[in-house]
Amino acid sequence: MAQFDVYGNTNAETEDHIPYLLDVQADLLDSLSTRVVVPLISHAALGKPIIHLNPRFDIEDNTVFMSTAELAGVPVRILGLKIMSLKDRRDVILAALDFLLAGF
Repeated sequence: MAQFDVYGNTNAETEDHIPYLLDVQADLLDSLSTRVVVPLISHAALGKPIIHLNPRFDIEDNTVFMSTAELAGVPVRILGLKIMSLKDRRDVILAALDFLLAGF
């Protein structure tokens, strides 16, 4: 598992509007049995995105938005298959987390 990896959502009740989970936890904490993730959700589930809080990503022909305010800790065992890495979007992801936590 690596920071900024994207995993499929294995929860049948939520996978339609939250198809992916973005791992934002530091690699240093890999030994924990939990990961901090942010849901990547469809536009319809989000409504109007806030630019700095909800960056947009294209994953597997799906446009999704980072639902930063729904940050959560989850057991590693619930994460689905790794789909891809968003490491190249690190600055945008961290800016959204900073905006959530510090307001800038």
